[in-house]
Amino acid sequence: HVQLVESGGGSVQPGMSLRLACVESVSIDEKRGDCMAWFRQRPGSQRESIAVAYTRSTYTYYADSVKGRFTISRDADKSTVYLQMNNLKPEDTGMYYCAAAVGWNEYCPTAIASFDRWGRGTQVTVS
Repeated sequence: HVQLVESGGGSVQPGMSLRLACVESVSIDEKRGDCMAWFRQRPGSQRESIAVAYTRSTYTYYADSVKGRFTISRDADKSTVYLQMNNLKPEDTGMYYCAAAVGWNEYCPTAIASFDRWGRGTQVTVS
């Protein structure tokens, strides 16, 4: 059994910060994701990747829209991935999902179809 659960969303004013967390729970016979990511779905838009981290190195990816403002990180035990969001803007409003990709040994993807496990999302509203 594998479960991803997000938390930390909320409503804030522009310029403020939020930190999202995603806990990945796995059974003893299941492997943790090799790549952990945060996706965002803005109202009326398709879901998009905004931050990705490879669990076996320091590699990270950020969408241009969040570079310099958002930071993805994880615990040493790899059970939790975070998204620190600073200087939030109204266009950051949306549903945020964490996701995990399994079987990636050299690099991480950004496409939705490449991720195998998904949380149910947490809402972020900036206004």
